[in-house]
Amino acid sequence: MSVRALVLALCLLPCAALAQGFAGLGTDADGFAVPQPNPRFDFPADHGPHPDYRIEWWYLTANLTGPDGAIYGVQWTLFRSALAPHSEEGWGDPQIWFAHAAVTTPEDHFVAERLARGGIGQAGVTVQPFAAWIDDWQMAGARFDQMRLTASGPAFRYDLALSAQGPLVFHGEGGYSVKSAKGQASYYYSQPFFAVDGVLSLPQGDVPVTGAAWLDREWSSQPLAEDQTGWDWFSLSFEAGTKLMGFRLRQEDGSHFTSATWIEPDGVTTAFPDGAFQATPLEQTQVAGRTVPIRWRVELPEKGVDVTVGAVNPQSWMDVSLPYWEGPVLITGSHRGRGYLEMTGYE
Repeated sequence: MSVRALVLALCLLPCAALAQGFAGLGTDADGFAVPQPNPRFDFPADHGPHPDYRIEWWYLTANLTGPDGAIYGVQWTLFRSALAPHSEEGWGDPQIWFAHAAVTTPEDHFVAERLARGGIGQAGVTVQPFAAWIDDWQMAGARFDQMRLTASGPAFRYDLALSAQGPLVFHGEGGYSVKSAKGQASYYYSQPFFAVDGVLSLPQGDVPVTGAAWLDREWSSQPLAEDQTGWDWFSLSFEAGTKLMGFRLRQEDGSHFTSATWIEPDGVTTAFPDGAFQATPLEQTQVAGRTVPIRWRVELPEKGVDVTVGAVNPQSWMDVSLPYWEGPVLITGSHRGRGYLEMTGYE
């Protein structure tokens, strides 16, 4: 759901803040801009950074297939976190950049992390031409809808071409995505229609792959309430061409706040409020010393969705500065397809 784990940049907040919502995302946004209803987006400028807001990300996941039918998952994420609501140049720049890259197979999960300071050329995002980068990792192209994606780690490398086959979609109320009953929110849009082809370089050799990718863009300053402990976020692409984004935010009292977006093949969306989307764990396993759900029942009754969502690799643990689970999933039931699942706050 794009309010997602990536906000790890906020682990730089004082330790006392970490009790206020997952990763400190429930702390007061004093001095920072706060999302407001009825947003008016400005493209291509909004593909770039919003330094007046405390946290932001460019978040891509891809479901890929090799020539022998083997399935793979790829993640590429760049996060920006502001330590203060002001701008300076050079080493005084308050922007901190983080990035995660991963490749998942049914047997392996390869992960890498990069960290950088703003203001000194280590990382950033430009709009025309579009480029999001940290060190030598890049998501860049002449336009936002035609890009090349690269990253590498100790045991993997990938070089992928992205070509958008549909429009941008906006979550919540025209891109204003509410995250709690108390009104916390973010600006949130996606490009869920990327076609992908390229090469994965893995320990067993190079693998040509094709498939589909989903890119999330989100920014906010206080996207969670202080009593929200983590989230479960689903991006599901069905064989019929429809798509579903849904998330549930877990609260300290055991209740959940949910939201969902139904996406037609032509990009027309229907937003669903709290309670319409349901995600129920069916099976759990031990992952990195934690008990984590790796098979779910996902329901959206108003669209006839009642599916089982299962992890391709249950051990898809992101062992990074602020660890979380993220990996590709298979979908069976009323609808069939593939997607991605992110789970944070499991201890």
